[in-house]
Amino acid sequence: MDKKKLVEETIEKYAKYINPGLARYYKFAQLDTVEWTSAGSKVWDVYGNEYIDCLGGFGVFNVGRNHPRVIQAVKEQLDRLPLSTRTLFNKHQADLAEMLAQVTPGNLQYSFFGNSGTEAVEGALKLARFYTGREKLISAENSFHGKTMGSLSISGRDVYKKPFLPGLPEVFQVPFNDVDAMKQIVDKETAAVILEPIQGEGGIVVPSPEYLKQVKTICEKQGALLILDEIQTGLGRTGKLFACEHFDVIPDIMTLAKGLGGGVLPIGAFISTAEIWKVFEDNPFIHTSTLGGNPLSCIAGIETLKILQEENIPELTWVKGQNLLKRLREIQDKSEGMIQDVRGMGLLIGIQFGDPDIASLIAMEMAQRHVLLAYTLNNPNVIRIEPPLTISYEELDIVLSRLTESLVSVRGVLDEIGGK
Repeated sequence: MDKKKLVEETIEKYAKYINPGLARYYKFAQLDTVEWTSAGSKVWDVYGNEYIDCLGGFGVFNVGRNHPRVIQAVKEQLDRLPLSTRTLFNKHQADLAEMLAQVTPGNLQYSFFGNSGTEAVEGALKLARFYTGREKLISAENSFHGKTMGSLSISGRDVYKKPFLPGLPEVFQVPFNDVDAMKQIVDKETAAVILEPIQGEGGIVVPSPEYLKQVKTICEKQGALLILDEIQTGLGRTGKLFACEHFDVIPDIMTLAKGLGGGVLPIGAFISTAEIWKVFEDNPFIHTSTLGGNPLSCIAGIETLKILQEENIPELTWVKGQNLLKRLREIQDKSEGMIQDVRGMGLLIGIQFGDPDIASLIAMEMAQRHVLLAYTLNNPNVIRIEPPLTISYEELDIVLSRLTESLVSVRGVLDEIGGK
């Protein structure tokens, strides 16, 4: 295999058949190679170069890349029945729904499975409007819930929304972590409030300890539902199986995706109570998905939930995260003001810089040192650290060492520019 030719042809096909702008972006960010194999927290490109993955597919690889148990379970199911007929009972869908009912907080019981996070959000919004008979939806500024039309309508960055306006009607946004603003906007016309327990693409923004509980109380008083989007924060990412457990709040509807497929297959879900789900009973085909809940994805989800619990991943993630936050703040103290803030929970951590160009330069320097990072979509000043939850302390040591080197390098560039 001519590896150089393979890379050149792949980049050319991106430019010709996928998106020229995306091809230019990858090349500018010095990510102009082809990923080839992976395991645990590492990725190898076609040349055999090793990278530590601190992006984790934006939170997909919670149990690590290519976990052998997930791979084996999917391989065995592939030989039996890859896709459902959609006319007979699907055992694995039933088993996964039962497991989610057992591990999610409160009395969440019924699940619908799709193929992605944005599909899960679309379903949650439909369920909320159907159950309440109301239209009004409220979300937070700077939020991110997906890029299909309904999900995009309630998301919080105009650069993604403006080209596709108008979106859903009766959608309103208030500042995140502002209880007074929420009190003023939620009324008897409100179907649901949808929030991320921790804003991911908004820059890893952690709310005050009582915020989500206070929002739930506001919703209950007005007869509105609280939807918690745990697509990025769920399944151990923050040091609990679900981030809402940190805040002692139970949603009426929860959305999941990303890590649910074990980093092997795509799957999303929205989950709610028996009372709310009753509106789907008379016509169970009112909301469907041809490929959602397929046996392969569900078996991956089942094995993932088992691994998370049996390998004690959420608890270990909390300890790793506390250690990492402490060490990052020590680096911040020595950064001469380049790093303005370090925040997060578990292994969902944001490093905030004063300028998006500095954040981009740091990400590029880290890529040169074979550590994969990216900024948060709604706040380009913030670089996220969101690795597979199985990342080792030794690998984190390497990441921190290379971050320190990158800061020194970027500081040198800034000093040179300032001198000129």
